[in-house]
Amino acid sequence: MRQVPLIVVAGALANKPGNGGAAWTRLSWALGLRRLGCEVYFFEQIAECADASGAACDLERSINLTYFEDVIDRFGLDGRAALFSERDGQCAGLGWNEAADVADGADLLINISGNITLDTLKPRFRKRAFIDQDPGYTQFWHLDGLADDRLRDHDFYFTVGENIGTRECGIPTAGIAWRPIRQPVVLDEWPSAAGESHGRFTTVGSWRGPYGRVTFEGRQFGVKAHEFRKFVSLPTLSGQQFEIALSVDSADQRDVDALHEHAWRLVDPGAVAGDPFRFRSYVQDAGAEFSVAQGIYVETQSGWFSDRTARYLASGKPALVQDTGFSSNYPTGRGLVAFRTLDEAAQGARAIARDYRAHARAARAIAEEFFDSDKVIGRFLQDVDVTP
Repeated sequence: MRQVPLIVVAGALANKPGNGGAAWTRLSWALGLRRLGCEVYFFEQIAECADASGAACDLERSINLTYFEDVIDRFGLDGRAALFSERDGQCAGLGWNEAADVADGADLLINISGNITLDTLKPRFRKRAFIDQDPGYTQFWHLDGLADDRLRDHDFYFTVGENIGTRECGIPTAGIAWRPIRQPVVLDEWPSAAGESHGRFTTVGSWRGPYGRVTFEGRQFGVKAHEFRKFVSLPTLSGQQFEIALSVDSADQRDVDALHEHAWRLVDPGAVAGDPFRFRSYVQDAGAEFSVAQGIYVETQSGWFSDRTARYLASGKPALVQDTGFSSNYPTGRGLVAFRTLDEAAQGARAIARDYRAHARAARAIAEEFFDSDKVIGRFLQDVDVTP
């Protein structure tokens, strides 16, 4: 008789080839659950190609499958993973019947961003928890009827927008009882790597982010580019070194030129962070992180906190990041430095450089207190009444 919980984590790997940071977001759940003694499987439902019959689609599918199989294998989940397509059924990993048997016997589905929507699979799980990684987008889309497939039929709803449902946050709950959840980091996978000198501030990101602007009740919420433009002069103003592993479209060349004019260094995210291991090396080789957030996270004061930033902190790297309201939930000022204005960002960068070693120690301490997967996932399992 099975004595430990059987849990399926579902999320985007094949859907995000070459995105090492996104892989950590999903796999940290699987690795963290395994640390706590759970029996863990990983499922993914792959998005359909727009040109289902074209050669370009075949190439895209091949890249997706190769990336999925490589990451699953390297994280020790081979034989415990399955990739599905709504059009073709099972694509890789476990066969359909095997996967269905796992779902039938599972104690819980952890459905990150509602990845699993298949009516032939999702209802098989006796208990389902939705993990919202995009606070604001998820709730506004839901109100517009655009997220029903992803949101429906869950027993629990969690969000990394920790302020949703509070007075300070402008995101409507739309009748869903959202529970706050923090970004879990498996600390053994992210040891402290702080050095003697802060070196350079880095981050990994997309200039515009994965989604377009969202309008709610006549108000249009901005994307990441709008926030970055407010801080383009930061390197010259602060006298520090700044680097972005940046995904940016050729249509945004004017922004790229402005970044270069103000001494930003831009590197190819595919080259330095294209898989989970290169991503980890890039973070751990940095001195500190600097990043802005999606405009929607800032403007709604959602309390969103980046899983990437949590990994910088775990690595002993101070984080200088735009406040989304998270300063209500975490200690700031040392190790984690929040800013709202350009002057505050410049002051924060200089402060980290002046007392780097103290900031580095504080960064790791914050990660240990707030983002340790043992604590985050342990509390989560209590909330959903699953006991390892």
